[in-house]
This record gives sequence, C-alpha cells and structure tokens, in this order.
Amino acid sequence: MNKNIAISAAAALAAAAAYFVYSSTGGKDATSPRAVLEPGAPLAEVQLPPELSETAMTGKRAFDAVCADCHGDNAAGRNGMGPPLVHKIYEPSHHGDAAFLLAVRNGVRAHHWKFGNMPAQQGLTDGDVKGITQYVRELQRANGIN
Repeated sequence: MNKNIAISAAAALAAAAAYFVYSSTGGKDATSPRAVLEPGAPLAEVQLPPELSETAMTGKRAFDAVCADCHGDNAAGRNGMGPPLVHKIYEPSHHGDAAFLLAVRNGVRAHHWKFGNMPAQQGLTDGDVKGITQYVRELQRANGIN
C-alpha cells in the first residue's frame, strides 16, 4: 500500500514538474503568462520586413507620432500600456481594416486585453489611419500573420 502511494506521489510530482517546465517555456514572445517585464517593455518580438510600401512608410510616421506611446515601437505593444498589434488577435480575418478606423474614431472598450479602454484618437485623418493600417499589416505579414 505504501508502495502505491509513493508511486502515485512520484507520478504526480513528475507531472507537475513537466507542466511547470512546459508552461514556463511555452511562449516565444513576452505575452506568455510567466514573463516578468518592466513597465513599458515591448510585449512581442517583431521582425521588420525588408522594406515598406510608400503607404506603410507614411503610416509608420503617423503610428510613431500617435500610436507608439501605447502600442510600442513597431507595434510590439508596451507592458502596462497597450497591446501588440503584431499579434494573431489583430489578423485581418479577426480585426479587419475597418476596425482600425473605428478604433481611432470611437475608441475601443477593452475586450481582449487588460490595458483598459482605448480612447478615440484626435488629429488623424482617414488617410492617416489607412497608412497606419497598411504599416501594421506589413509588419504582421513579416511575422507570419496573414
């Protein structure tokens, strides 16, 4: 009987250890649950495309001026401030291009992340948002998000 208890305890311990190792190494980006980051640190590793289209270059300038404070350089997100846009949640089939325009115009209630609500953004034209969206889409494609 004690032998069965010892075997069961050893199996449970091994399973717990395997779970811990698996879950602590599971994510390749900083959004994995076990990551410990400084406030404002990037939340994702973003590979840059070899080049950007003209529209995306214009969008990058607008993104850097208005969006990067919360969404980070190259849309990598910022810990405690805003989510990465180079993330599968924002792939075109889940958040179409129109969602970016609506987010800028109306703001967004928090629903995927715990950063709080995004306020509407002032000073961006529809053309600016089109460029920003193109910039984000090109970053996403360079990172395997289509």
